[in-house]
Amino acid sequence: MVEGKGISVKVATAVGLGAIIGAGIFVLSGTAIAIAGPNALIAFLLVGIVALLIAFEFGALGFIMPNAKGAAYSYVYEAFGSELGFITGILAYFSFATAISAIALGFGSYLASMISLPLAPFSILFAIMLIFVLTLVNIIGVKKAAKADFWLVMLKLSILGIFIAFALGIVTLGHYSLANHFSIKANQSSIAAIFAASVAIFFAYSGFQSISTITSSVADKAKGASKAIISAVIISIIVYVLVALALMFLAPASAYAISADPLSFALKFAHAPTLLFIVVDIGALIATTSATLAMILSSSRILYQISDNKLLPKVFRKYDKRKDVAVNGVVISSIIGVVMLFSGNIYVIAAISNFGLLFSYLMSSFAVIHFKRMKKEAMHIPFYPALPVISIVAILAFLIGMPKEALVIGTGIIMSLMIIYYFLRELRGKKIIRIRLFK
Repeated sequence: MVEGKGISVKVATAVGLGAIIGAGIFVLSGTAIAIAGPNALIAFLLVGIVALLIAFEFGALGFIMPNAKGAAYSYVYEAFGSELGFITGILAYFSFATAISAIALGFGSYLASMISLPLAPFSILFAIMLIFVLTLVNIIGVKKAAKADFWLVMLKLSILGIFIAFALGIVTLGHYSLANHFSIKANQSSIAAIFAASVAIFFAYSGFQSISTITSSVADKAKGASKAIISAVIISIIVYVLVALALMFLAPASAYAISADPLSFALKFAHAPTLLFIVVDIGALIATTSATLAMILSSSRILYQISDNKLLPKVFRKYDKRKDVAVNGVVISSIIGVVMLFSGNIYVIAAISNFGLLFSYLMSSFAVIHFKRMKKEAMHIPFYPALPVISIVAILAFLIGMPKEALVIGTGIIMSLMIIYYFLRELRGKKIIRIRLFK
């Protein structure tokens, strides 16, 4: 699993898959079908393609900054300076840090339900326990955390494979007409419905950025990390589409509603054996565990990188080089994750996460154009400039298509960060830089 002194490409790919194929596949797949019906398949492919474009960009950026630990933040900081870097970094950081609580709460809910305990107190209790254990795993060291994630991902993919195989078996036996399962409601046939489903599931593909935070630890560094990023996204697209198909094989698309357990619903509809229910629940626990592990790892390293660039206090800068882990970043991210469990509003958490991710990807696409113009020889990106331009247009479309509440929250955060940045700049007496854009 380790090539030389670094994390192997397959282990790095598992880190990305652990973050991508997490709670989303067990929750958001049903939501997408409820919104767009069979057209949810188009939504999964559409978002997957956009994620793949961004993955190519991150791979290219990794080549010119192989030691960057802040992913999108590092790229934007180096391209456009401290102001835009600070805003992008904090948004990206809270996107990952707040996701810790949402994913861990999914783990707690599945576990409480599985052992027939009341959800209200025990889901949060189990979530806190998970965050505590995974905090220790991360503090032990990034290489050990990555290896742990590798085995979790392999087991998770195996369980999803069993689910897909069961659905295919039901179809093969010919218990029903598939035409009835793929009928489309009037309100699901529009482009707006497909776009709404795409916005809903965008976060499900976002975890590949976690690989960018460990580029310096991957064997062959940037080249290995680039392979891992692209591989993780391609595998995720295949898995998501197959699971979405399996869901509609087992139950009509019209039967799905926005719920937290679409796989369980599909199995109940198809009268699946009890053992399969247990296996899928175990898969959900594994999925949320590996995704939480990846979120803690990624958020801690982004926080460290922002501090290392002297945009946050020294306390965030503690880094164990021997273990390759940002110790205080891990602890602080985990604390935020625990605190957000008591926010009582998962929608707000999701809104912050999605907006922050989209904004960081948008700025990263502009960074690609910047570095391509400045460092043409070092920058290798296919289909330039079409690829970053398409990415920018697609991300802007997703941002515009977000719920109004999410846009208000995101815009408010950006304005707040600008005020904080300029307040601290004034407090420190830093010189104002003036430029002339036109003659």
